[in-house]
Amino acid sequence: MNTPRQRHNPNRPGRTPGTGPYGEITKVMRIPESVVDQVATILESCKERTFLNKTKGSVMLPAENPTPASIPLYSHRIPAGFPSPADDYIDQRISLDQHLIPHRESTFFVRAVGNSMIDAGIFDGDLLVVDKSIEPVHGHIVIAVIDGELTVKRLIQQNGETILRPANARFKDIVLKEGQELSVWGVVTSTIKTLV
Repeated sequence: MNTPRQRHNPNRPGRTPGTGPYGEITKVMRIPESVVDQVATILESCKERTFLNKTKGSVMLPAENPTPASIPLYSHRIPAGFPSPADDYIDQRISLDQHLIPHRESTFFVRAVGNSMIDAGIFDGDLLVVDKSIEPVHGHIVIAVIDGELTVKRLIQQNGETILRPANARFKDIVLKEGQELSVWGVVTSTIKTLV
């Protein structure tokens, strides 16, 4: 005999309704196993749209229909030590968007704020290129959402713990505690700096 399942009570103690990753009250439903992956993709897209709306201005996406700029790449390497005469030989032409964004559909940009990653070469105001198609592993610098806040840190997985580690001795590790919600949004592949 099947007993009726009790409906979720939005007034029960615990998380405030509407504060989850989708920004609204959720509902349990049954779906066929054959479409689980497709439904998960749709739900992830909904979660991303909600998050992008909350963080408007801090997350940027590549241009929809970019016109790639093909810039000369000189074959001569420039020493950072003693100067040497440069030649005029152009080895090839490169497009920075092709060089920095191999997976356009899964890439976004975010601007770094603060100095917690300066020893990894990431400074306040740098533009970070983030690729969501790369599986984050131990040692990657990632954009993570922890308790609803964006952060850029190095992902450390050791002794069964997940740690978000800054690259600045003045900052403490963020050790994921039981019950904390962590979502890795992507792996930082490049940093774009403006020097002038």
